[in-house]
Amino acid sequence: MMDWTLDQLNAFVISVEQGSFSGAARRIGKAQSRISTAISNLEADLGFDLFDRSARLPVLTQAGEQMYEEAKVVLAQCDRLQSRALTLTKGEEVSLTIAMDEATPTTVFEEFFERVATTFPLLKLTIISGSKDDIASQVDDMTADLGILFFSKTLPSSLEFTPICEFNSSLIVAKNHPLAKISAPTMQQLSQYRQLLICDRMGYYHTDALSANYWHIDSYYSITAFVLRNMGWAFVPDHVFNYSIFKDGVVRLSIENIPTSPWIDMGLVKRRDQGNGPVLRWMYQELKTMFAQHN
Repeated sequence: MMDWTLDQLNAFVISVEQGSFSGAARRIGKAQSRISTAISNLEADLGFDLFDRSARLPVLTQAGEQMYEEAKVVLAQCDRLQSRALTLTKGEEVSLTIAMDEATPTTVFEEFFERVATTFPLLKLTIISGSKDDIASQVDDMTADLGILFFSKTLPSSLEFTPICEFNSSLIVAKNHPLAKISAPTMQQLSQYRQLLICDRMGYYHTDALSANYWHIDSYYSITAFVLRNMGWAFVPDHVFNYSIFKDGVVRLSIENIPTSPWIDMGLVKRRDQGNGPVLRWMYQELKTMFAQHN
């Protein structure tokens, strides 16, 4: 009979995601020795090595790669069980903190929060904003109960993303930019000019540049303002491009010659192990309904 524990699986998965035992220790808030011991005990119980430790940083073995995928499934199922239990025992929330991507469409969310105020007049609500990776971090460390953001492939495994709508993104340049004369630029033509890319508040980024010359900026609105000043080209959500102070100074180009999808998913993110009380359940349904009506 195997005696591995969920704590061991969690230490294993986070070590893989953080790239080292020390990174996992910082992430969990435990000593590195406890992480190393947990993984060593897990390996002893399984009967094979999960990591090749011959290099400076541990590298997954072939067996470790397979176990990593299985361990993520087990932990996700445990989080869902915990979430379901909390949902069944939790009453209506007294207070909530919602973290929102600064580029979310203003009009729809003004309407949404107006409905929140009417439906739950005694709810204490805190709304904070940031870039998408900041939102994920705030939900992951429980600074926020719910995040509203554009989809990121790099969300922590502890988080669950629920899409609520899709937004089209636009390739934009200033009207006096050389690319403005080309209705459907190629990758080669784009690569000749500076690209402006989104990043988080700490300067981390998760989107590959299409040009060797690029800047990272933590706000779609700042990116578009820089485009307006002829400092580069960028992909931004349509509602940002259509914002009144930008629309007359920038132009949208066709992406027919560029192998990239223009669609961006926006959705809700919460920790898998946190339950949904009545207010959060209402918010999920209300946002889906509202965006369905606006699209």
